[in-house]
Amino acid sequence: MLKTELSVPSDLKFMEVVEHWLLESLQLEVDQDIDWAQVEKRLRLVVVEVYSNIVRHAHNEQPELPVLIRIELEDNNLSLEVWDQGEGFKLDSYSAPSPSDFQEGGYGWLILHRIMDRVEYQLHVGGDRNCLKLEKDLAAALA
Repeated sequence: MLKTELSVPSDLKFMEVVEHWLLESLQLEVDQDIDWAQVEKRLRLVVVEVYSNIVRHAHNEQPELPVLIRIELEDNNLSLEVWDQGEGFKLDSYSAPSPSDFQEGGYGWLILHRIMDRVEYQLHVGGDRNCLKLEKDLAAALA
């Protein structure tokens, strides 16, 4: 079982650090029969989407606000938590963009739901932090 966490500043220059930490940690622990190339590609998209949105939107380019990322991996079941201190994402005001609109942003929530098995968002946990919880069975076929 893998259980680890990383606290990193809200600065896009740390994106590569976050990506490498997450992917390298998981690769060391997943079963050898898992198609790692597929898993890595999908998880890279997830972590880039989540971390960059926190830096740009939730923390509004305030590098002093940390982003806490926790991963647990047991029997190829990944649990990923990402904590921020921003105002939070208002799910009730979100509407998915239509592909025919050729909109540049707004697809992150759809991407997360497409790749991950479970997506849960909690606003203002303990009064000052938000938590995005993502789960994925890495042994299952990735859509």
